[in-house]
Formats: sequence, structure tokens, C-alpha cells
Amino acid sequence: MLKKFSIAFLAAAAMTAHAQNPIVQTCYTSDPAPMVHNDRLYVYTGHDENGADFFWMQEWRVYSTDDMANWTDHGSPLALESFSWADDRAWAAQTIERNGKFYWYICAHSKISGGMAIGVAVGDSPTGPFRDALGKPLFENGSWDHIDPSVFIDDDGQAWLCWGNPQLYYLKLNEDMISYEGGLILADMTEEAFGAPLMKNREKGRKYKDSYVEGPWLTKRNGTYQLIYAAGGVPEHISYSTASSPTGPWKYAGEIMPLCPTNSFTNHAGVADYKGHSYFFYHTGKLPGGGGFGRSSAVEEFKYNADGTYPTINPTDEGVAPIGTLNPFRRVEAETIAFSKGLNTEQNDKKGVYVTNIHNGDYIKVREVVFSSQPKAFSASVASGLHGGTLEVRLDSIKGEKIAEISVPGTGGWENWRTLKTKDIKPVSGKHDVYFVFKGLKGSKLFNFDWWKFND
Repeated sequence: MLKKFSIAFLAAAAMTAHAQNPIVQTCYTSDPAPMVHNDRLYVYTGHDENGADFFWMQEWRVYSTDDMANWTDHGSPLALESFSWADDRAWAAQTIERNGKFYWYICAHSKISGGMAIGVAVGDSPTGPFRDALGKPLFENGSWDHIDPSVFIDDDGQAWLCWGNPQLYYLKLNEDMISYEGGLILADMTEEAFGAPLMKNREKGRKYKDSYVEGPWLTKRNGTYQLIYAAGGVPEHISYSTASSPTGPWKYAGEIMPLCPTNSFTNHAGVADYKGHSYFFYHTGKLPGGGGFGRSSAVEEFKYNADGTYPTINPTDEGVAPIGTLNPFRRVEAETIAFSKGLNTEQNDKKGVYVTNIHNGDYIKVREVVFSSQPKAFSASVASGLHGGTLEVRLDSIKGEKIAEISVPGTGGWENWRTLKTKDIKPVSGKHDVYFVFKGLKGSKLFNFDWWKFND
């Protein structure tokens, strides 16, 4: 029995050591929508609340990376409070850039119509600040169908917005991205298009090969339009259809991510090409305490088939390989994380985003850190309203070689920040994963952590 337990424990520890999915561990992040801008990949997500029994979602969040290993938390630049007409259900959304502006298309429950509505916020950078572009919904008519918007700009400059459950809808956007031409377009929901017609049109007792549900993602490859969507019902998998026009008629093309044990009965996909790689984003319920109402964003790398179609993509705990490195001799935000345990992030107007809720045994892992020379010192910005604790810097594992340590005292408040430095650095060179391991009184919040830097 002991031998079996030991083997199982070691296997679990090894899996944890190599896990990169979900890509964010500090909170639940649903419905990932990737966007590439200026050599960085941004992911816009929802935020499932802890312990929720429904999709009670209050805000949207942003994360970014330049190496597909370490993700920087940009906090929540958009929330229900950003829209005077919205009062509940900050569900799936997507952002796109046009003419130097960033347009964030959202859906939320409307106080005006009593149904779900499509809104749009605008900002001057990928991380905001964002504001409601209209002061009212872009589209609503009282229906609950209007969820999960996806935006796409075609090669000719024409922008399209699509959304919907169980019906797929379109709007032909004007160049200003906040108004539209013509009326609402309804997709033809046929068996040929999506594997099954709408529920009301299905033959009783007949088994269909698939069906569109929600969460569309509209894109184009090699002249063919591709519509990816959550499919099949509950639980959902991911399928897609193709067309010669952005509004169809669509032709069912098959499954991409089949049903898998992800601990979530929904799924929501987004696709991006970045630095010569293709990435498929989705969500699971695999974060501790997660599930159908506590979902977390994940990513897999894939290669298109020779004819441009999608291969089968299965979810993994390992995620994707790094495609870049991190320079430790510049200031690095503490909320730049490859993987973490136990902690959370918060934000305010003065400091921005920082790491908080740190307890004994918690850690942050940062991948692919290159020490091009021997560091002479290590600095960290911290704050503690209680006893403080210890910040250990270790290499390659939570129990790896300790190369530096900072003792964090009480600083007189959780927002009373101090920069602490140690020059006691053990020899280090080459590329490593760096672990920040936190120690202190058990059961007590230790300190907040804003940034770190090695000095050369």
C-alpha cells in the first residue's frame, strides 16, 4: 500500500511540475479570446466567481505573453459597471484592433430590455482603459439568444459581428466598429450547415451527427471562412463549419476538440497564429475548486492539415512549449506567472496589478529565465500589514537550489510598499525555471508582492 501511495504521489508531483494548463491559476478565467498585437499575444477572458452555482460573472479580464510560457495579469479593465445599461452576466467577449483603437464586444443582461444584449467598449491600448463606446447596447431586442459575440475583419476591410445560442446571428459593422449597416442577419441553421437543424426542426427519435450550440469564433484561412463553435449540447465539444462567405451558407466540417474529461460541461474556443505557431484556446474546470461554473482558460498548439482543415485537438495538462525567454535583469511584474499555487492578484489605481493572498507554502513559477551573467543582487517590492514572511528564490523546482532569500518584515500596511534587496546571491548561469517560494506563519496572510529584479 505504501509503495503504491508513493508512486501515485510522485506521479502527481511530476504532473504538477510540468503542468501549464490552465494558463492562469490565480482566479477562474472562462471563454478565452486571443488577439495578437505588436508582437504580444493577449487573451481576453471572463471571470467565474468562486463557489458560484451559476454563471454569476461581474467582469472581464486581460492576460498577455510574449513567450507562451509566462502570462502577465493586466487585471480587469472592463466590468458590468462600465455599462450603465447592464446589471448581470458578464459573459463571453472578444476584442479586435482597428485604426489604432481596440474594440471589446461583450454580452450582458440588459436593464433596458430584460434580455441579453450585445455591447461594445473602446480603448486606446490592448489593456485599456476601456469605456462604453455607445452608452447603450449595440444590439438588443429582449431575446436571451444574444450571447458570445465574435468579431472578424475580412481581407476587404469589411467587419462582421456574429453571436447567438441556439440561433446564429450576424451584423455587418460599419468602419467605425460601433454601428452597423442593414438589419440583423440570421444564419440558415440546417443539418448540412451544422450537423443538425435547430431543436424545433429536428425529427423525433432521429440521431444527428452534431449541432451548433453557442460560442462562435469566425475566422478565415486560405480563402475559406471557418466558424468554430461549442457543439453537441451538454456537455459541449468544439466543432466547426466552413463557407465561401462570412455569413454562409455553412457546411459542417467535423469536430475539433471532442468530448474529454475536462470537469466542465461547457467549452469555448478561440484560435490565433503567433510567431509561426498556431494555438487553440479553450476552457476547462480543472483548477482546484473548479467545475462547470468555475472554468479556466487553457491552450494547445496544433498544426493545420495540409488542406487547411483542423486536426483533432485534445486537452492536456502540459499545455504548450515556450517560444521565448525571460530576462531577469529587468523589472518583472510579480503577476507575470507561468504557474502558481495558492495566491491571487488584486489591482488598484496606484499600483496596478500585484500578487496577494500569499500564505506559507505558496509559490510562483517563472519559466525560461536566462541568466546571461552572474547577478550581484536581487530586489523585490513587497508590503505587509502583519508579520511578513520569507521570499525564497529557487531554481527549477519548489525544493531546488536556493540562490537568494529576502526576509520581509511588517511594513505598516498592505499598501505600504518597500523595496528590499539582498546581495547574497549564489552562483547561477544559463537558463532555468525560477520559483518564488513563500514561507511564514501557517494560516496567516504573509505579504503582497509587486515586482522583482536581479541586478547585474
